[in-house]
Amino acid sequence: MTTPDKLRHCLQALPLIAILRGLTPAEAPAIGGALVAAGFCLLEVPLNSPQPLASIARLAQAHPDALVGAGTVLTTAQVRDVFAAGGRLVVAPNCDTGVVREALRLGMACLPGIATPTEAFAALDAGAHGLKLFPAEAASPAVLKAMLAVLPTGTCVLPVGGITAQNMAQWQAAGACGFGIGSALYKPGKSAIDVAQSAAEFVAAYRGLIRV
Repeated sequence: MTTPDKLRHCLQALPLIAILRGLTPAEAPAIGGALVAAGFCLLEVPLNSPQPLASIARLAQAHPDALVGAGTVLTTAQVRDVFAAGGRLVVAPNCDTGVVREALRLGMACLPGIATPTEAFAALDAGAHGLKLFPAEAASPAVLKAMLAVLPTGTCVLPVGGITAQNMAQWQAAGACGFGIGSALYKPGKSAIDVAQSAAEFVAAYRGLIRV
């Protein structure tokens, strides 16, 4: 299975990206285990975390069935660093087409950040596998719906920023194909037990959405 195929598989199984900003390598095994046990298969360690490449390496080794990678990827050099650490997912807060193309060159999955239709079309033209609507707090479900009306049919857009189990339904109704979940799921110092509980709440909320 290619990495883009793995991304599609994960998005079909449970399209929730765990954003583990601030994760340390020591925490990675327990936190990763709690998330995978809850059903998460998309794990992102932002590069502004402590020793992010070490955490990515530990998660990738421990959970080969998950798609592990980095967030806040801003340069092509960082793309290569993530790849060398074993990460195969690149997530960015912005639309840098060079980052997208480098990720594709290495066979990685790439979800660049966009906030406007112009950025969205540029990202898709560069080959992005999906789009991260960021920051979602600055947009709205209505904005997402309007974007999707002009983007190619089937474009996968994942709102990131301020996503909670309570507001997912509004975004899903507007066409969101999934979500990136940050501090509501994990923040530094949160125990694996508490992360497992939060993960279960998000999974239940999403399962509830798709049963409607």
